[in-house]
Amino acid sequence: MASETIVVGSDHAGFSLKETLKAALKGKGFNVLDVGTSSPESVDYPDFGHKLAEAIEGGEANRGVLVCGSGIGISIAANRHPGVRAANCTSPEMAKLARLHNDANVLALGERLVEENVALACLDAFLETAFEGGRHQARVEKI
Repeated sequence: MASETIVVGSDHAGFSLKETLKAALKGKGFNVLDVGTSSPESVDYPDFGHKLAEAIEGGEANRGVLVCGSGIGISIAANRHPGVRAANCTSPEMAKLARLHNDANVLALGERLVEENVALACLDAFLETAFEGGRHQARVEKI
């Protein structure tokens, strides 16, 4: 059975953390689809939020990870796409609740705001937590 593919994307301000998270995902046995950027040279975050969302919409991956300076702009761009529920998280608890209650399928992080060890803990919580469903299902359907 093939391993799950996780799509990752970032702008220049999130490039370094994206590379760290990408290595962690590969170390956990995930296939990684990297939609860019490929360097710390200045780029526009919406381009990469949209690319990641399009990969999810196209069925290339079911889940993704986005990084920009704050996590805010790139998550807003991704959330413009139907079927994408990007949650900007600053703690593992937020990442867990985003999955548990909101069925978030994209974890967004801010490299300038979240330390690397916290970002890795957020990634673990995001990957290890299943959607609870139940009373939360109807709420997610309203999104």
